Amino acid sequence: MISTKGRYALRFLVNLSRLGKDGQASLKDIAAEEEISIKYLERIAGDLSKKGIVKGSLGKNGGYRLLKPASDINLYEILSAVDEELSPVACLKCGTPDCSRKDKCPTLPMWKEYGKMTRDYFSSISLSSLTGQIGTDPIEYYI
Repeated sequence: MISTKGRYALRFLVNLSRLGKDGQASLKDIAAEEEISIKYLERIAGDLSKKGIVKGSLGKNGGYRLLKPASDINLYEILSAVDEELSPVACLKCGTPDCSRKDKCPTLPMWKEYGKMTRDYFSSISLSSLTGQIGTDPIEYYI
């Protein structure tokens, strides 16, 4: 299940991507428009900034902007940047010690394939496809 943090990160970036290549917006404006707590959005923007997805600038004309075109940012990249764990079961999460049943678990291959399908699915969808920008298919194509 995608957490609130992951969903809000997507909404934040869709909002930014609608501003175009050189557009930027304040967190205050986006928080109000998206009905997200400014404090929560600050944490999300910080995570996305650390991963090189957005950049913030201070001052009167400050705000956040995308660091690359929305068509070059995929949803898996975004969700990973805010620490979304997309593993379908606990034993496949990064950093989890190997399960003692790993070698005899009849369901492990299925869970691995399901996890791969999830990663591949979110990797195949660009941020621009959520905003309907030119040169991309609308999200309905993926559903």
